[in-house]
Amino acid sequence: MFTFFGKPYRHCDGISRRQFLTAGALGLGGLTLADLLRAEAAAGKGATSKSIINIHLDGGPPHLDTIDPKPDAPAEIRGDFKPIATTVPGLWISELMPKVAGIADKIAFIRSLVGSAGAHDAFQCQSGFPTSDLRSLGGRPALGSVIAKLRGSADDPAPPFVDLMQGRPLVRNSARPGFLGPTFTPFRPDISKMFARELEPGMKKELAARGNSHAIQLTLVDGLTPERLKDRTRLRSAFDGTRRGLDASGGMEAMDRFTQQAASILISGRFASAMDLSKESPKVLERYTPPVAASATRFYTSEDGMAARKLLLARRLIEAGVRCVSVSFSDFDTHSDNFGRMRQLLPIVDHALHALVTDLEERGLLGEVAIVVWGEFGRTPKINNKAGRDHWPEVSPALLMGGGLKGGQVIGATDRVGGRVVSRAVQFQDIFATLYHLLGIDPSVTTLTDPNGRPQHLLERGEPLRELL
Repeated sequence: MFTFFGKPYRHCDGISRRQFLTAGALGLGGLTLADLLRAEAAAGKGATSKSIINIHLDGGPPHLDTIDPKPDAPAEIRGDFKPIATTVPGLWISELMPKVAGIADKIAFIRSLVGSAGAHDAFQCQSGFPTSDLRSLGGRPALGSVIAKLRGSADDPAPPFVDLMQGRPLVRNSARPGFLGPTFTPFRPDISKMFARELEPGMKKELAARGNSHAIQLTLVDGLTPERLKDRTRLRSAFDGTRRGLDASGGMEAMDRFTQQAASILISGRFASAMDLSKESPKVLERYTPPVAASATRFYTSEDGMAARKLLLARRLIEAGVRCVSVSFSDFDTHSDNFGRMRQLLPIVDHALHALVTDLEERGLLGEVAIVVWGEFGRTPKINNKAGRDHWPEVSPALLMGGGLKGGQVIGATDRVGGRVVSRAVQFQDIFATLYHLLGIDPSVTTLTDPNGRPQHLLERGEPLRELL
């Protein structure tokens, strides 16, 4: 959540600003946006302008109740929901996803994702690796952190990587920079006041353990004008504490450069504006607001209907220049009451995906923005005695769309009960290889230097999905 205080003033571009901004913490010890930007100047611009929206279905989505229904399976497996036809002949998905069914020709449905680490976090969906990989060196970096390293620039109008997943900067740090170090940590704004989502007990403990310092504040001297921001000397004197501890070896000049860019991004630039949904028209806001069924019972850690606007926020951030945005929808961890909870949550996700895809298409951006939707694993074919589905790492569902990918197809298949993959197994790193390909990055030859000075390939295995390219 961005909170503005003080008297408004007006820039020469006609946009009203205020004199105090609170932005969400970046994690890892209070890393500032200026710190993040400092490391990006050494990286070159990318060969493509494509961007990524990575949507995590937090908790593990039930594949039989979403994109891989099994209507001929026994009742204790097939569940409550009927399949419905889509715009792709022969493709059927859950009745809870009618809007996605209407744009199925733009989506690749992956029914055979394998290789889940079985971990209850989003790290594998951020990096392609389990948390344990290269742990002694700091771990593997998330895709967005790699983009920040390889494609970021000090001239960018927005941070290259923004993580909105849990909506709290200090909870479930799944989008980690790994061995690249804290300078490539994503910007993690606090959006908890924008979107209601109660944390699970474990996440509440994480938040409590990290204390109360959840925000970074940029406070401008009273009376500071946009014109004064252009003057480096006055900028240095206006930001409290940015000069301390620096010597005269050029560090001050570098700090000025990155602090000035941070100020531009957060106060007078595109990023602060992108975070403000009130700038959208009521018509667009309505587009991203699903009707909520009166009969739907919301689980206490689930999202409400406003969560669909997270994807509007993601679209606005991409338009502002962000290269990778991570978003989550909670809570798919349905060990109990799977069907009641899916009746409430899945229509929200269905509505949100349809709104995002059609909105991007109308804006001429769908070919430039690749969208991936997945979770940490699937859920058991067999329904348990609490009418829930438990963890099932053997197979996971995923959807890919946009970015120039070929939609309107199904990749892979599972057996008659959805328990095992029987054709075209897809690894998590295959998905990442596909995304890197869209970005103009060849993970088979591109390396990053680890803290021991050794080159590390972006992926250990994985090939771009040829069906989509």
